[in-house]
Amino acid sequence: MTFNYDPDGDILSVTLKNKPFSYAQEAGDFIVHFDKSDTPVYVEILNAHAFLSKATKILPKTMPSHRFSYC
Repeated sequence: MTFNYDPDGDILSVTLKNKPFSYAQEAGDFIVHFDKSDTPVYVEILNAHAFLSKATKILPKTMPSHRFSYC
């Protein structure tokens, strides 16, 4: 998983899998790109600064590692 931030566009991009994507769906400030098997492979978060500001206020400061699964 890789992250990239574009400060000019205020877009946070997250590459979940290094696969080509077939289509995308937009939901609010999120654009999720899917491969031909309908698996999310790439996510764009528009207005990332506002999203991250809100997320850091509601997420716990620490999270147990068993809550995450890696592909």
